[in-house]
Amino acid sequence: MARIRHSLIAAVAAAGLLLTACSDAESTSANGESAATAASESGTVTVEDNFGTQEIALPVEKVASTDNRTFEILNEWGIDLVAAPKQLVPFTVPEYKDDEAIQDLGTHREPNLEILTAAQPDLIVNGQRFTQHRDAIVKLNPGASIVEFEPRDGEPLDEELKRQVTELGKIFEKEDEAGQLIADFDAAVERAKAAYNPGQTVMAINVSGGEIGYIAPSVGRTYGPIFDLVGLTPALEVAESSDNHQGDDISVEAIAESNPDWLLVLDRDGGTSTRDTDEYTPAKSVIEDNAALSNVSAIKEGRVDFAPEDTYTNESIITYTEILNQLADAFEAAGENQ
Repeated sequence: MARIRHSLIAAVAAAGLLLTACSDAESTSANGESAATAASESGTVTVEDNFGTQEIALPVEKVASTDNRTFEILNEWGIDLVAAPKQLVPFTVPEYKDDEAIQDLGTHREPNLEILTAAQPDLIVNGQRFTQHRDAIVKLNPGASIVEFEPRDGEPLDEELKRQVTELGKIFEKEDEAGQLIADFDAAVERAKAAYNPGQTVMAINVSGGEIGYIAPSVGRTYGPIFDLVGLTPALEVAESSDNHQGDDISVEAIAESNPDWLLVLDRDGGTSTRDTDEYTPAKSVIEDNAALSNVSAIKEGRVDFAPEDTYTNESIITYTEILNQLADAFEAAGENQ
Protein backbone atom coordinates (compact mmCIF):
# COMPACT_ATOMS: atom_id res chain seq x y z
CA MET A 1 0.00 0.00 0.00
CA ALA A 2 1.28 3.49 -0.85
CA ARG A 3 2.65 5.49 2.04
CA ILE A 4 0.00 7.77 3.48
CA ARG A 5 0.98 11.29 4.40
CA HIS A 6 -0.85 11.55 7.67
CA SER A 7 0.27 9.19 10.42
CA LEU A 8 -3.24 8.75 11.80
CA ILE A 9 -4.51 7.60 8.42
CA ALA A 10 -1.55 5.24 8.14
CA ALA A 11 -2.28 3.75 11.56
CA VAL A 12 -5.93 3.23 10.75
CA ALA A 13 -5.07 1.69 7.38
CA ALA A 14 -2.58 -0.67 8.98
CA ALA A 15 -5.09 -1.70 11.62
CA GLY A 16 -7.70 -2.25 8.92
CA LEU A 17 -5.37 -4.55 6.99
CA LEU A 18 -4.59 -6.53 10.14
CA LEU A 19 -8.25 -7.01 10.96
CA THR A 20 -8.98 -8.03 7.38
CA ALA A 21 -6.23 -10.65 7.44
CA CYS A 22 -7.60 -12.07 10.71
CA SER A 23 -11.25 -12.21 9.67
CA ASP A 24 -11.48 -13.61 6.16
CA ALA A 25 -14.55 -15.61 7.01
CA GLU A 26 -16.40 -12.53 8.23
CA SER A 27 -15.85 -10.42 5.09
CA THR A 28 -16.58 -12.43 1.98
CA SER A 29 -18.00 -11.67 -1.41
CA ALA A 30 -20.39 -13.82 -3.42
CA ASN A 31 -17.55 -16.11 -4.45
CA GLY A 32 -16.44 -16.54 -0.83
CA GLU A 33 -13.60 -14.05 -0.69
CA SER A 34 -13.47 -10.25 -0.54
CA ALA A 35 -11.47 -8.29 -3.12
CA ALA A 36 -9.32 -6.78 -0.38
CA THR A 37 -8.54 -10.20 1.09
CA ALA A 38 -7.78 -11.66 -2.33
CA ALA A 39 -5.38 -8.83 -3.10
CA SER A 40 -3.74 -9.17 0.29
CA GLU A 41 -3.22 -12.91 -0.10
CA SER A 42 -1.98 -12.76 -3.69
CA GLY A 43 0.21 -9.72 -3.12
CA THR A 44 -1.22 -8.03 -6.22
CA VAL A 45 -4.13 -5.96 -7.41
CA THR A 46 -5.37 -6.11 -10.99
CA VAL A 47 -6.71 -3.10 -12.90
CA GLU A 48 -7.66 -2.37 -16.50
CA ASP A 49 -5.94 0.62 -18.08
CA ASN A 50 -5.60 1.93 -21.63
CA PHE A 51 -3.15 -0.85 -22.48
CA GLY A 52 -4.96 -3.81 -20.99
CA THR A 53 -4.76 -5.72 -17.74
CA GLN A 54 -2.11 -4.49 -15.33
CA GLU A 55 -1.09 -6.54 -12.30
CA ILE A 56 0.42 -4.36 -9.60
CA ALA A 57 2.55 -5.81 -6.82
CA LEU A 58 1.57 -4.88 -3.30
CA PRO A 59 2.42 -3.09 -1.18
CA VAL A 60 3.10 -0.04 -3.37
CA GLU A 61 5.66 1.99 -1.45
CA LYS A 62 6.91 4.58 -3.95
CA VAL A 63 4.51 6.33 -6.31
CA ALA A 64 5.28 8.72 -9.18
CA SER A 65 2.69 10.49 -11.29
CA THR A 66 2.97 12.43 -14.52
CA ASP A 67 -0.79 12.79 -15.01
CA ASN A 68 -2.25 16.20 -14.21
CA ARG A 69 -5.70 14.72 -13.71
CA THR A 70 -4.46 12.68 -10.75
CA PHE A 71 -2.60 15.19 -8.57
CA GLU A 72 -5.58 16.62 -6.72
CA ILE A 73 -7.11 13.17 -6.30
CA LEU A 74 -3.97 11.51 -4.94
CA ASN A 75 -3.26 14.44 -2.66
CA GLU A 76 -6.80 14.31 -1.28
CA TRP A 77 -6.23 10.62 -0.55
CA GLY A 78 -2.99 11.39 1.30
CA ILE A 79 -0.68 9.60 -1.13
CA ASP A 80 2.98 10.64 -1.12
CA LEU A 81 4.83 11.00 -4.42
CA VAL A 82 8.51 10.45 -5.12
CA ALA A 83 8.49 12.20 -8.51
CA ALA A 84 6.23 14.44 -10.60
CA PRO A 85 6.49 17.17 -13.27
CA LYS A 86 6.20 19.86 -10.61
CA GLN A 87 5.86 22.72 -13.07
CA LEU A 88 2.63 21.11 -14.23
CA VAL A 89 1.25 20.48 -10.75
CA PRO A 90 -1.66 22.89 -10.14
CA PHE A 91 -0.87 25.74 -7.76
CA THR A 92 -3.84 24.54 -5.71
CA VAL A 93 -1.88 21.39 -4.78
CA PRO A 94 1.09 22.91 -2.91
CA GLU A 95 1.64 19.64 -1.03
CA TYR A 96 3.19 18.30 -4.24
CA LYS A 97 4.26 21.48 -6.01
CA ASP A 98 6.34 22.83 -3.13
CA ASP A 99 7.61 19.59 -1.59
CA GLU A 100 11.38 19.47 -2.12
CA ALA A 101 11.39 15.72 -1.41
CA ILE A 102 9.48 15.13 -4.66
CA GLN A 103 11.82 14.87 -7.64
CA ASP A 104 10.97 17.30 -10.45
CA LEU A 105 10.62 15.73 -13.90
CA GLY A 106 10.41 19.06 -15.71
CA THR A 107 7.66 19.48 -18.30
CA HIS A 108 6.34 17.26 -21.06
CA ARG A 109 8.25 19.39 -23.57
CA GLU A 110 11.65 18.66 -22.02
CA PRO A 111 11.14 15.89 -19.46
CA ASN A 112 13.97 14.52 -17.37
CA LEU A 113 13.01 10.86 -17.43
CA GLU A 114 16.33 9.83 -15.90
CA ILE A 115 15.23 11.54 -12.68
CA LEU A 116 12.06 9.47 -12.75
CA THR A 117 14.14 6.30 -12.99
CA ALA A 118 16.47 7.46 -10.21
CA ALA A 119 13.48 7.90 -7.89
CA GLN A 120 12.91 4.12 -8.23
CA PRO A 121 9.10 4.18 -8.16
CA ASP A 122 7.15 0.96 -7.67
CA LEU A 123 4.21 2.51 -9.52
CA ILE A 124 4.06 5.21 -12.20
CA VAL A 125 0.71 6.81 -13.01
CA ASN A 126 1.27 8.15 -16.51
CA GLY A 127 -1.10 10.30 -18.52
CA GLN A 128 -2.30 13.53 -20.08
CA ARG A 129 0.66 15.58 -21.35
CA PHE A 130 3.06 12.68 -20.73
CA THR A 131 1.21 10.07 -22.81
CA GLN A 132 3.66 10.79 -25.64
CA HIS A 133 6.52 9.59 -23.43
CA ARG A 134 5.02 6.27 -22.32
CA ASP A 135 7.30 4.06 -24.41
CA ALA A 136 10.41 5.76 -23.01
CA ILE A 137 9.05 5.55 -19.47
CA VAL A 138 8.36 1.82 -19.85
CA LYS A 139 11.83 1.21 -21.25
CA LEU A 140 13.59 3.16 -18.51
CA ASN A 141 11.59 1.61 -15.64
CA PRO A 142 11.40 -2.13 -16.27
CA GLY A 143 10.81 -2.92 -12.60
CA ALA A 144 7.91 -0.50 -12.10
CA SER A 145 4.22 -1.02 -12.66
CA ILE A 146 2.88 1.58 -15.09
CA VAL A 147 -0.77 2.51 -15.49
CA GLU A 148 -2.42 5.05 -17.77
CA PHE A 149 -6.04 6.18 -17.62
CA GLU A 150 -5.99 9.12 -20.01
CA PRO A 151 -9.51 9.57 -21.46
CA ARG A 152 -9.68 7.61 -24.69
CA ASP A 153 -10.74 9.12 -28.00
CA GLY A 154 -14.34 8.39 -28.86
CA GLU A 155 -15.34 7.56 -25.28
CA PRO A 156 -17.62 9.81 -23.18
CA LEU A 157 -15.46 11.98 -20.95
CA ASP A 158 -17.66 11.48 -17.89
CA GLU A 159 -17.29 7.71 -18.08
CA GLU A 160 -13.55 8.02 -18.63
CA LEU A 161 -13.13 10.24 -15.57
CA LYS A 162 -15.10 7.72 -13.52
CA ARG A 163 -13.00 4.86 -14.88
CA GLN A 164 -9.80 6.60 -13.88
CA VAL A 165 -10.84 7.30 -10.30
CA THR A 166 -12.37 3.83 -9.91
CA GLU A 167 -9.19 2.06 -10.96
CA LEU A 168 -6.98 4.33 -8.87
CA GLY A 169 -9.26 3.60 -5.93
CA LYS A 170 -8.55 -0.12 -6.35
CA ILE A 171 -4.80 0.44 -6.42
CA PHE A 172 -4.69 2.61 -3.31
CA GLU A 173 -7.49 0.89 -1.39
CA LYS A 174 -9.57 4.04 -1.67
CA GLU A 175 -12.64 2.53 -3.30
CA ASP A 176 -15.09 4.25 -0.95
CA GLU A 177 -13.42 7.59 -1.56
CA ALA A 178 -13.48 6.99 -5.31
CA GLY A 179 -17.17 6.17 -5.10
CA GLN A 180 -17.83 9.43 -3.30
CA LEU A 181 -15.99 11.44 -5.96
CA ILE A 182 -18.16 9.78 -8.60
CA ALA A 183 -21.35 10.42 -6.62
CA ASP A 184 -20.40 14.09 -6.20
CA PHE A 185 -19.73 14.39 -9.93
CA ASP A 186 -23.04 12.75 -10.90
CA ALA A 187 -24.93 15.00 -8.50
CA ALA A 188 -23.29 18.10 -10.02
CA VAL A 189 -24.28 16.99 -13.54
CA GLU A 190 -27.89 16.55 -12.47
CA ARG A 191 -27.93 19.93 -10.70
CA ALA A 192 -26.64 21.73 -13.80
CA LYS A 193 -29.08 19.91 -16.11
CA ALA A 194 -32.04 20.69 -13.88
CA ALA A 195 -31.13 24.38 -13.53
CA TYR A 196 -30.33 25.11 -17.19
CA ASN A 197 -32.89 26.73 -19.48
CA PRO A 198 -32.33 25.19 -22.95
CA GLY A 199 -33.86 28.27 -24.51
CA GLN A 200 -30.72 30.18 -23.59
CA THR A 201 -27.68 29.86 -25.85
CA VAL A 202 -24.16 29.19 -24.61
CA MET A 203 -20.67 29.84 -25.96
CA ALA A 204 -17.41 28.62 -24.43
CA ILE A 205 -14.09 30.36 -25.00
CA ASN A 206 -10.58 30.31 -23.62
CA VAL A 207 -8.20 33.20 -23.10
CA SER A 208 -4.41 33.13 -23.25
CA GLY A 209 -1.94 35.94 -23.83
CA GLY A 210 -4.84 38.33 -24.22
CA GLU A 211 -6.21 36.32 -27.16
CA ILE A 212 -9.63 34.66 -27.28
CA GLY A 213 -10.13 31.15 -28.69
CA TYR A 214 -13.38 29.36 -29.46
CA ILE A 215 -14.10 26.13 -27.55
CA ALA A 216 -16.29 23.94 -29.73
CA PRO A 217 -19.22 21.98 -28.28
CA SER A 218 -18.49 18.26 -27.75
CA VAL A 219 -14.85 18.32 -28.89
CA GLY A 220 -13.35 21.48 -27.41
CA ARG A 221 -10.99 21.50 -24.43
CA THR A 222 -12.62 21.18 -21.00
CA TYR A 223 -15.97 22.78 -21.79
CA GLY A 224 -16.68 20.84 -24.99
CA PRO A 225 -18.00 17.69 -23.28
CA ILE A 226 -20.04 19.78 -20.83
CA PHE A 227 -22.29 20.84 -23.71
CA ASP A 228 -23.26 17.18 -24.09
CA LEU A 229 -23.39 16.38 -20.37
CA VAL A 230 -25.73 19.23 -19.52
CA GLY A 231 -27.51 19.60 -22.87
CA LEU A 232 -26.35 23.15 -23.51
CA THR A 233 -27.64 24.95 -26.62
CA PRO A 234 -24.68 26.29 -28.64
CA ALA A 235 -24.80 29.94 -29.65
CA LEU A 236 -22.46 29.15 -32.53
CA GLU A 237 -21.25 26.00 -34.24
CA VAL A 238 -18.14 26.16 -36.38
CA ALA A 239 -17.48 23.56 -39.07
CA GLU A 240 -14.35 21.45 -38.63
CA SER A 241 -13.73 22.74 -35.12
CA SER A 242 -10.99 21.09 -33.09
CA ASP A 243 -9.91 20.08 -29.60
CA ASN A 244 -6.88 22.37 -29.80
CA HIS A 245 -5.75 23.46 -26.35
CA GLN A 246 -5.61 27.05 -27.62
CA GLY A 247 -9.13 26.86 -29.00
CA ASP A 248 -10.07 27.70 -32.58
CA ASP A 249 -9.60 31.13 -34.08
CA ILE A 250 -12.60 33.40 -33.65
CA SER A 251 -13.11 37.13 -33.94
CA VAL A 252 -14.79 39.20 -31.27
CA GLU A 253 -17.17 40.27 -34.02
CA ALA A 254 -18.26 36.65 -34.51
CA ILE A 255 -18.86 36.31 -30.79
CA ALA A 256 -20.86 39.52 -30.75
CA GLU A 257 -22.91 38.47 -33.75
CA SER A 258 -23.80 35.10 -32.20
CA ASN A 259 -24.84 37.01 -29.05
CA PRO A 260 -24.76 34.16 -26.52
CA ASP A 261 -26.95 34.31 -23.42
CA TRP A 262 -24.15 32.62 -21.47
CA LEU A 263 -20.40 32.83 -21.86
CA LEU A 264 -18.21 30.13 -20.29
CA VAL A 265 -14.56 31.13 -19.98
CA LEU A 266 -11.39 29.10 -19.42
CA ASP A 267 -8.44 31.27 -18.37
CA ARG A 268 -5.52 29.15 -19.58
CA ASP A 269 -2.82 31.43 -18.21
CA GLY A 270 -4.52 31.49 -14.83
CA GLY A 271 -3.62 27.83 -14.42
CA THR A 272 0.05 28.16 -15.38
CA SER A 273 3.13 29.94 -14.06
CA THR A 274 2.24 32.89 -16.31
CA ARG A 275 -0.20 33.96 -13.59
CA ASP A 276 2.80 35.06 -11.50
CA THR A 277 4.37 37.27 -14.19
CA ASP A 278 3.83 40.80 -15.47
CA GLU A 279 2.71 39.29 -18.79
CA TYR A 280 -0.47 37.89 -17.26
CA THR A 281 -3.73 39.49 -18.31
CA PRO A 282 -6.68 37.90 -16.53
CA ALA A 283 -9.42 36.57 -18.80
CA LYS A 284 -11.91 38.68 -16.90
CA SER A 285 -10.15 41.85 -18.04
CA VAL A 286 -9.85 40.63 -21.63
CA ILE A 287 -13.59 39.97 -21.80
CA GLU A 288 -14.92 42.93 -19.85
CA ASP A 289 -12.58 45.55 -21.35
CA ASN A 290 -13.35 44.66 -24.97
CA ALA A 291 -15.70 47.28 -26.40
CA ALA A 292 -16.80 44.99 -29.23
CA LEU A 293 -18.27 42.58 -26.67
CA SER A 294 -19.97 45.16 -24.47
CA ASN A 295 -23.42 44.61 -26.00
CA VAL A 296 -23.29 40.80 -25.89
CA SER A 297 -26.25 39.55 -23.89
CA ALA A 298 -24.12 37.35 -21.61
CA ILE A 299 -21.94 40.29 -20.60
CA LYS A 300 -24.78 42.79 -20.25
CA GLU A 301 -26.74 40.38 -18.05
CA GLY A 302 -23.76 39.24 -15.99
CA ARG A 303 -23.98 35.69 -17.27
CA VAL A 304 -20.25 35.02 -17.65
CA ASP A 305 -18.94 31.99 -15.77
CA PHE A 306 -15.20 31.48 -15.30
CA ALA A 307 -13.75 28.01 -14.77
CA PRO A 308 -11.76 27.49 -11.54
CA GLU A 309 -8.37 29.15 -11.91
CA ASP A 310 -6.41 25.88 -11.80
CA THR A 311 -8.52 24.16 -14.46
CA TYR A 312 -5.99 24.15 -17.30
CA THR A 313 -3.40 22.21 -15.28
CA ASN A 314 -5.90 20.11 -13.36
CA GLU A 315 -8.97 18.79 -15.23
CA SER A 316 -9.58 16.00 -12.74
CA ILE A 317 -13.03 14.67 -11.90
CA ILE A 318 -12.90 17.09 -8.96
CA THR A 319 -12.36 20.01 -11.36
CA TYR A 320 -15.35 19.01 -13.46
CA THR A 321 -17.49 18.67 -10.36
CA GLU A 322 -16.51 22.22 -9.37
CA ILE A 323 -17.26 23.55 -12.88
CA LEU A 324 -20.67 21.86 -12.97
CA ASN A 325 -21.64 23.07 -9.50
CA GLN A 326 -20.59 26.60 -10.44
CA LEU A 327 -22.79 26.40 -13.53
CA ALA A 328 -25.67 25.05 -11.48
CA ASP A 329 -25.29 27.95 -9.04
CA ALA A 330 -25.28 30.46 -11.90
CA PHE A 331 -28.22 28.88 -13.72
CA GLU A 332 -30.25 28.68 -10.52
CA ALA A 333 -29.54 32.31 -9.65
CA ALA A 334 -30.51 33.43 -13.15
CA GLY A 335 -33.75 31.48 -12.94
CA GLU A 336 -34.65 33.12 -9.64
CA ASN A 337 -34.08 36.58 -11.13
CA GLN A 338 -36.29 36.06 -14.17
